[in-house]
Amino acid sequence: MLSTRKAVAVWLLLAFKQVLTVQTPLSSHAPLSFYTGIEDDLEQWDLGEAPAANATGHLVFETANSLLQHWPNTRYRNGHTIVPGTIPVGTLLYHGSITGPHLPTALDWVSVEPDHSIGFSHGSIETGCWHLTLKVTQPMKVLYFDGSSATKIPEGTMDTQDLVAWSGMKPEWVRNEKQRIMDLCKWGQKYGTNGFVRMEMNFEVMICDFTSHMEVVSFLNLESIRISFGLPTIPPKDIHTVHYYVELMHSTSRREMYPGETRIMLDFSGLVSFYDTALVPSLVPRRVGLERWDHRGGGISSEDIERVQDRLAQALVRPPVPTSGIDWKTVLRMVVDRYASRLEMMQHLLNMTLDDGSLFGHAQQVQRRLRTVVLPYTVFAALPPHTSVAANVTNSWAAPVFRECATLHTASIVAHGTTLTPSERLLVQAVRETTREICRVVTKMWASGMMTGVDPLYPPEQHPEADHIRTLLGEWKEDVTQLISWLDWSVWVKCRPACDFEEMCYLPTWPFGFPVDEPPFQAQWDYASLWPDPKKGEWKRPQPKCIKRLEPYNF
Repeated sequence: MLSTRKAVAVWLLLAFKQVLTVQTPLSSHAPLSFYTGIEDDLEQWDLGEAPAANATGHLVFETANSLLQHWPNTRYRNGHTIVPGTIPVGTLLYHGSITGPHLPTALDWVSVEPDHSIGFSHGSIETGCWHLTLKVTQPMKVLYFDGSSATKIPEGTMDTQDLVAWSGMKPEWVRNEKQRIMDLCKWGQKYGTNGFVRMEMNFEVMICDFTSHMEVVSFLNLESIRISFGLPTIPPKDIHTVHYYVELMHSTSRREMYPGETRIMLDFSGLVSFYDTALVPSLVPRRVGLERWDHRGGGISSEDIERVQDRLAQALVRPPVPTSGIDWKTVLRMVVDRYASRLEMMQHLLNMTLDDGSLFGHAQQVQRRLRTVVLPYTVFAALPPHTSVAANVTNSWAAPVFRECATLHTASIVAHGTTLTPSERLLVQAVRETTREICRVVTKMWASGMMTGVDPLYPPEQHPEADHIRTLLGEWKEDVTQLISWLDWSVWVKCRPACDFEEMCYLPTWPFGFPVDEPPFQAQWDYASLWPDPKKGEWKRPQPKCIKRLEPYNF
């Protein structure tokens, strides 16, 4: 009887392959090889084939998906992406004056939030301080550096700016902001660039000419803000200063996650990524064995620097020609929206401690969620052999499900063909590599559940043995853990347990608590502190924490 079932299973598999070759889907997959170099046949959809160790598609994906969002760019301070963009007409920008009611004649900075810029409005209690509000009158051409690119620490946050301004890193100039803005503006003048967008406590713009593309809305003489500047005592004893810091971070929290800072419109078709291994191959060996926290531009070759600058120049001077029109921000986000919460729930379920009596029902609960994920891709022909031959049949029957799932988000984009820029081809590949691994793991888990006999729609004649189910759950747990670690989406980084109503979830943010020249200060730390805890490595690897938004601040 068992041999007969084996024969039937093999026959079904062969018959399915024959049907698949005849019934070609309307959206042909053939052009995909133009971008991936992968021929589209079922042999290429091996559920056991994990990504290469030096693959970077998922890193391109997550950095592109995180652009202009404060949370992920605080978590990973060393930026790897440069993107041209535009600040639209009517956008308000803010500048805290140090010298008085005088429009800056030199190069200077503006903020997108008054809570940020007002901290730079110096003045005595007797004279008050001055705060300038500007309105953009013509579309302002800018270049955005991702990461915490205004964080002045010598550990990689300034790398991409240095490569543009000086064609190399200058660690001795990490705080030489005057020279940096001068040389960036000099470089950008050739391409009509009006400013450079960076992030510190919030997003800021380095303005190359205050008399161009903007007009004054107001220049107000305000009450002195009366906060301490420089490095106060840590923690600061001035409650007003602490209140200002906490509320500044609260205003920033509105831009923490998607959609992020919406007042700056990025052109993804001109995106340049230092994770692009074809554009910047010299950094590939530099990342071997390093955690993502430690990735940086240091060690890049002069040839790669020249290629990056050439690619940026092409993006900035590109004539107005028909483009793909693809909304890449949404394309990337749709992948995250589809899978993030479901994978998180699966991880939660698979981390539970269970007794033998509840194993089968629990496995069915996970299997239902796996089935929900793969349901849109479960083509009718791709039904498994009879579940009773589980131990004798591989999961190769699920390859069509894997393929449909992995190519859904990119198959239609490929139809744009030559209208895609090199940056967009990189993004296609990033989405494809990312969804391929998600779909490989999820399809493999679902297929294993089918074969083990825990799928509620295909109940076995008798329940699988507890040892088999426990083995399955262990394999699922390992699969999900490895996938979530590989994807490393910042949407999963949150305060656990969630913060109370009077608290906010916070990642240690420069410059609060960061030393200027000395090693981390030794002080008393507690859970509510704004300052990173050196004992937990938060200087380089910031971890979320709940901080109080109301006095007393527990400093």
